[in-house]
This record gives sequence, C-alpha cells and structure tokens, in this order.
Amino acid sequence: MEPHQLELLAPARDADIGIEAVNHGADAVYIGGPSFGARAAASNEIADIARLAEHAHRYNARIFATLNTILADDELEPARRQIWQLYDAGVDALIIQDMGLLELDLPPIQLHASTQCDIRSPEKARFLQDVGLSQIVLARELDLGEIAAIRPATRPETTLEFFVHGALCVAYSGQCYISHAHTGRSANRGDCSQACRLPYQVTDMEGRIVAHDKHVLSMKDNNQSANLEALVDAGIRSFKIEGRYKDMGYVKNITAHYRTLLDELIERRPEFARASSGRTSFAFTPDPNQNFNREFTDYFVGGRKDDIGAFDTPKNPGLPIGHVLKLGDKWVELETDADIVLNNGDGLCYYTLQKELAGLAINRAEKLGEGVWRVFPKDPMASFKDLRAGTLVNRNRDMSWTRLLDKASSERRIGVWLRLDETTEGFALTLTDEDGHSATVEAAHAKEAAKDAARAEATLREHLGKLGTTPFAARGMALELSQPWFVPASFVNALRRDTVAALEAVRTEAYRRPQRAQPAEPPAIYPEDTLSYLANVYNHKARDFYARHGVRVVAAAYESHEETGEVSLMITKHCVRFSLSLCPKQAKGVTGVQGTVRAAPLTLVNGSEKLTLRFDCKRCEMHVVGKLKPAVAKAGTTPLTFYKTRP
Repeated sequence: MEPHQLELLAPARDADIGIEAVNHGADAVYIGGPSFGARAAASNEIADIARLAEHAHRYNARIFATLNTILADDELEPARRQIWQLYDAGVDALIIQDMGLLELDLPPIQLHASTQCDIRSPEKARFLQDVGLSQIVLARELDLGEIAAIRPATRPETTLEFFVHGALCVAYSGQCYISHAHTGRSANRGDCSQACRLPYQVTDMEGRIVAHDKHVLSMKDNNQSANLEALVDAGIRSFKIEGRYKDMGYVKNITAHYRTLLDELIERRPEFARASSGRTSFAFTPDPNQNFNREFTDYFVGGRKDDIGAFDTPKNPGLPIGHVLKLGDKWVELETDADIVLNNGDGLCYYTLQKELAGLAINRAEKLGEGVWRVFPKDPMASFKDLRAGTLVNRNRDMSWTRLLDKASSERRIGVWLRLDETTEGFALTLTDEDGHSATVEAAHAKEAAKDAARAEATLREHLGKLGTTPFAARGMALELSQPWFVPASFVNALRRDTVAALEAVRTEAYRRPQRAQPAEPPAIYPEDTLSYLANVYNHKARDFYARHGVRVVAAAYESHEETGEVSLMITKHCVRFSLSLCPKQAKGVTGVQGTVRAAPLTLVNGSEKLTLRFDCKRCEMHVVGKLKPAVAKAGTTPLTFYKTRP
C-alpha cells in the first residue's frame, strides 16, 4: 500500500459477508482460514476464501487471512501447509502473532502483525518492521501522541493500522490469561471465555464492598468516527473494524459508515486516496447505533476518561423510544416519539430497579394513535420484573432496519471512459478505467447512414452505456465517427459485452499482490534480552527466532503451565480505581481526601472465582492477578524447555 492511501479494513465471518464488505466499500477484508485463527468459531474453507479473493481483486481490494494464534510444535507443519494453500487461493497477506512462523519455509506472502502482538512502543514497531512485517496494528490503548511517536520510528512504506470500531478487549491484546487459567480455554489460541463480561463484587482489603454485581472489566464499544482525521495526521493508514463474529447487517452498516467518513475526508484532502478502486453508493443511510453495541467510547485516543466502561450490562441497551403508559394482562401500552414505528419482531428492553437490563420481544405491535402503541410480548407479562407505568423503554432490535439490510443495499462501480471509433471493416470500442487499464475490441459491420442523426446518436449512447450488471460505471463517452451511422442495438450490445470482458481480463492480469518485506540484515536486535511468559512463546521455532534476534532468556508461554503460582493474568490500561473515583491522582488537591486514598489492592469476586486487582500507578496500568486452577493444570499440556537463566 502506498503511504498516501487510506485503507478501510473490514471483518468477515465468512466469504459471503466478505463479499458484501467489499461491495460496501472495504479496501481490504480480513477472514479466518480453516484453523489457527484467533476467533476459533469463525473458520472458513480454502475454496470459499478463493471465491472472496477473486471478487475483491476485481476492485483491487485485498484479502488478509488471520493465522494469529500461538502454535504448539506439532502445529507448525500443518500451519505451514495451510499458509501455502491460502497463498495459492489468492490471499494477499497473512496476519500473524507467532514469530515461529518466520522460521518456516513460507510462500512470498506479505506478513502483518496481529493485535495479539501488543504493539505499544516505537521500539517494538520498528523491530517487527525490521524482521519483515509490512503492516502493524497498534494497541487500541494508545493515544494520539503515542501513535504519532511510532510513525517516525518506522519506514513510510510500513503501514500503521488501528482499530476504529467494535468490541474492546479490556486487556492489552495478547496479555490476558484469565480464560486459560480458569477454564483451559486460551485467548491466545482463539478460544476466550470472556471473563471480562461477567459481573463482579468488588471488595477492598478490609472486605468492604466497593461495588456490587458490576461488570467492572466490561468496556463500551470502540467508535473513532470523530477522530479519523486526527488518526490520519498521527500516521494511521489502515482503519480496522472489529467483528469476525458479527453478522451480515453489522458488516454492511459499519463498513458503509466508515466508507462515507473516509470518502468525505479524502474529498477534503486530495493528498490522500482510496486504497482500492471504484465508488460505492448505498440504498440506506449508515447508522452505527442500529447495530448491537454496548454504547460507545473513543477509549484512550484523546486521553484517559471516566466513561469507558459498560459496567451495568455487557448487553446492547439500544436506543430510547419512549416510556410505559400502562400494563394489561397480555400487553404493554407505550408512549413513543411521534416518528417511531414499532414492528412485529422488534426487541425492546428496560432497566430493572437493580439496574439489570431486561428484554421484551414484540410478538405484535398495534398503533393506537399518534405516538401511542400497544405491544403484545412473546413472553408472559408476569415474567417482566419491575415493568410499570413510567418505565423508560429502549429498542435494541429494529426489524424494519434488519429487513432493509437483508436486501441488496449497495453498488460499487469502477469508473470507465468509452470511445467508439470507426475502422475499415466496422467499429472499435475502447474502455479505459480509472486505474489506467484499457481494452479495445473491433468488430466488422456494414456502415449505413442514419436517417435521423439525433435519434441514432442517442440510441447508440444509450446502448453503449448499459453497464448495469458489470463492475463498471460510465464516466464519459466519445463517438469518434465521420458521420452519424445507424448501428443495430444487437451489434452494440455484443461489442460492449466483449469489451467489458476484455477489460476485466486486463484488470485480472494486471493485479499484483503486495510484496513480502525483506528482513533486515544483520538480524534486528529485540528491544529486550529477557522474555517472560508474557511474550507468548509456545514452540521451539519461536524460541529460535528470539534467540537469533538477541534474546538471552526465553520463558515458555502461560499455556505451557510452567507458571503455577500467582501471576498477572491480565494487564490493562483500564483502572477500576479510576472508574470508581478511588484513584489517588483524582484525590490530589481535594481537601480532606488527599493522602487518604491509596492504590491498595482490590478483590473481584464472581461465585467461587476470586481475582486480585493490583495497581501500577507509575505506568497507569492495572494487573488482574490470579493463578492456574488445579483442574486446568491437571489437564496437561506440551512441556517446553527454554532458557530459564542466561546461558
């Protein structure tokens, strides 16, 4: 990708969703292969990925395959074979976490650093660039200043990528082991149990309850809509949407939303360009609020804020629509805004007196008057706890919106210019596209003077411009004719079809996959000479890689079960003390409080699970501390013996 290009990178659970991501304006799509992806339940067959790549390449859009889990020694060879299959299927780049892959015989496929690589510093970004990774996704926790500091540490051709939308991991990516410690399901192996979305009781050192049944590790969803230009100026060139588990409607809507915003930015600032071809038009107005979300935050991009958590519920609270007027034995009467239309199948919700989100699915909706609706729920009325007159009601599923996105909802067209010339034997049609590719097809036909010159030209232009089912749209047309000729529609249509096919063949032939970056020689030295379990080294090829790059001591990954005592099971920039207004820094200057608030540990309790929160105030980070459950330890794992002391 060129340094002046801006890339919109969309997720795909499967090939059909990926195709619609391209149709809705994505410059690139990332998708899981058959195995070894960090979303274990979003795998795809090679043939489906090949189908997606073929469609994407029509628009010069690229396909990235995620192979971003840590790998055991016996998985390296199957992973290597899968990478070759992905390359043969037309995949443009591979998103990886495990550095052991760089020690294998790989095809010349471009390599990108996964979010699981936890890239927060200029030194780490430069190292990954110097070992041959072309695109680097930065940690979601960075602010604009930290991003801007990384840009000059890397070469202009190294693309910096950043998540702009979707669910947020509360931990630094790759630095969360709670799921493995408690269940044996490893987040670094694509199987996170999402302990961060559970409710916890928070207690202090004396056992006093600080917060009761709050989802204190659950973040709101990421939304950088207002920060795109600032991110561009800080050096970001690839804008990534989270969501390889998300449905078709989400990907269509969110891709269209950011496509619209980036196009507006490029229109204002012509020094930037799209990273793929064509222009996209939509049959709907994109609206991120219509999809599942936990409300939105821009996280740490503009500095630390106190409203980043979705502490009350990890569910989708939806949008306000009105309040309850009265209840019947089988119905609820609602007063809504005048422009609200309720549909059979809509999902409503409200908060109980305990601030728990309760759902109400509409079986039938009847309009009683202007802004008054009677809805008949699918469930019995007795099941709706604390529902009463005056209760505020939100809608978190709008069936009219869902049905709108179930239909064809976008068109993506590549601009072409048409020129019809006379030849000795007949006519020649030339198509030239916005990327500079050109194709000409000649066909013999007798020349017959037109009886009605104006009508003949209008008919000719009409039939030449019929590009509706193709990926092209006419931007201009020239008729280089010595006089108006009568040309039958059947001849013009056949000539146009043949020329379109010829141009598509030229574009296919001209497509070039991005080049693999060459690692620096002599090998770059890793910024540290000692690696703990936090480096996620799970195979001997990864150990060899780090040893070759100057690391002297390498500990095995947490999943090897060598760390049996209490360790940091999660490291996060989110701070529970700060969010509960218990941070010592917040108390500075507050009379009667300053000096009495200390960053003492807190405890999280969920059922029989207990975790300790420790606070590194110097770094402004929180560590969630715990240990491997005996049952998980007994389940066993592949033993690894790396350097535990300096050789």
